[in-house]
Amino acid sequence: MAFVPQESDLRHLPLGELVKQLAEETSMLVRQELELAKAEMTQKGKRAGLGLGELGGAGLVALYALGALTACFIAALALLVPVWAAALIVTIVYGIIAGVLAMIGRRQLQQSTPLAPEKTQQTIKEDIEWVKTRAQKS
Repeated sequence: MAFVPQESDLRHLPLGELVKQLAEETSMLVRQELELAKAEMTQKGKRAGLGLGELGGAGLVALYALGALTACFIAALALLVPVWAAALIVTIVYGIIAGVLAMIGRRQLQQSTPLAPEKTQQTIKEDIEWVKTRAQKS
């Protein structure tokens, strides 16, 4: 890393040297921000991948359990009504449950956004302000 003079030393440097130093520091800041964004998105991607895999596995097992439970419900209701009516009743109940779960899932997805690297955006704004302040002092 290059020597960075103290603020009082900057007043004695020629304009060309100040511009060169500002360009180097800005370039370094941009590289650091890109590295931060990459690290943040990698971390979010890993978490999302693990979560989706676990949800997929849980969904598959739940589907098998639901199939067995469906057969049980239809068999129990068939004691009271014809088999076709029992199957229709179970289908309607499952449709209602699916609608409620879809609404809850949609709400959860809306709360998980934005996926953009928020910390990186904030530090970029701070860096821009720092560069503006530094340029005004020069």
